[in-house]
Order: sequence, then C-alpha cells, then structure tokens
Amino acid sequence: MRVRRSRGAANGRAPCVRGALRVTETLLAALLTLFVVVDPVGVAVTYAAMSHAHPPAENQRMAIKGVAVATGILVLFYFAGRPLLAALGIGIDAFRIAGGILLFVLALDMVLVRPSGLRTTTDAEAAEAAHKADLSVFPLAFPLLAGPGAITTVILMATGSGHGVPAPMALTVIALVMGGTLAALVAATRLARLLGETGANVVTRLLGLLLAALAVQFVLDGVRGGLALS
Repeated sequence: MRVRRSRGAANGRAPCVRGALRVTETLLAALLTLFVVVDPVGVAVTYAAMSHAHPPAENQRMAIKGVAVATGILVLFYFAGRPLLAALGIGIDAFRIAGGILLFVLALDMVLVRPSGLRTTTDAEAAEAAHKADLSVFPLAFPLLAGPGAITTVILMATGSGHGVPAPMALTVIALVMGGTLAALVAATRLARLLGETGANVVTRLLGLLLAALAVQFVLDGVRGGLALS
C-alpha cells in the first residue's frame, strides 16, 4: 500500500513539476529577450555621452522620467498588441515571422556595432536632441528604451504560443528590465568610465549574438504555426 501511495503521489507531482518548469522557462525566455533588446548597458553609455552637460541631479530626474514613460509604452503595446493585429487582419504567425526578422536585423546591428534607427537615434534625431533641455521622453524613452525592437518584443510576448506570456508574468518582466535599466542609467557616468567604448561594444556584441538565436526561434515558431494552419 505504501509503495502504491508513493507512486501515486509521485505521478501527481509530475504534472506540477512540469508546469512549474514550463512557467520558469517562459519567464526566463521573455526576460532574456527584452533585456537583450533594451541593452541597459549600451543605453547607459549612450545616455552618459548625451547628458554630460547636465548636472547629476537633472540626469537622475531625466532617467527616472524616461524609464517611467518607456514602461508605460511597453505595457500599452503588450495589452494593445493582439487587438491591434486583429483589427489590421494580421495573423499572429505572420507577425512572429516579421518580428523575428526585425529582431534579427537588430541583432546584426548589435554584433557589428553599427548605428541603427531600430535601437539608436539617427543623425537628425541626435542633432535635435543636442538642443533639447529635457532628454527623458525623446530620445531616452523613445527610441532608446521603448524603440521598435522593444515594442515588437512585447507584442510577441502577448501573441506567443497559446495565449502568449500571461499578463502578471509580462508585467514582471517589463518591471525587472526597466528597473535594471534605471539602475544602469543612474550609474551611467561610472559605467561609461569603467567599461569605456570597447567594453560597452563587447557587451553589445554578446547580447546581439543571443538575440540572433532568439530571433531565429521566433521565425521558426511562426513558420511552424503557419504551416500547421495551412
């Protein structure tokens, strides 16, 4: 009897363990993808160069405001992403393929350390930002933090396999990434001095390599889902 009960208890725990592992895997994948796309270290180094003429207290205020605005943008697109695609008649699998391709282009820019409108400001935008007293909304919140790559990522989170990443988990991921980004921005000057241009580029290249693999997986998931529906 004891052996039977033990086996029954073990069989009952197995689905719970698998479910917990699946939730943990989903959380880590979403967290890693958004963290890599936002690239807090690279953004912090860029922010240090852009805000060097401002006093430290002003830089901290702009960092807090910029992260708050970027968080709002990402949360908005997470909840509006699926209805927006439905309204436009865009299939979820088609968006996974398109989003994966977009993230792969972003990954190439990161690996090659070349400027891109997907994750950095253009020359015209940089010139405009140089004359702005407040950098928090533009260019910090958009496009540096909540740019096309990050927005695509949260929409992919909302439209993933099944019903996507659940809202509590997605909000946790966004909060963790934005919290880490805020910490990096507050310490931007020290980070820039510690890493230098070469160190920041090494970090960006490593994150770009990870993002390339994640982007390919998004494309494969979209192709697999599209072929299953056809």
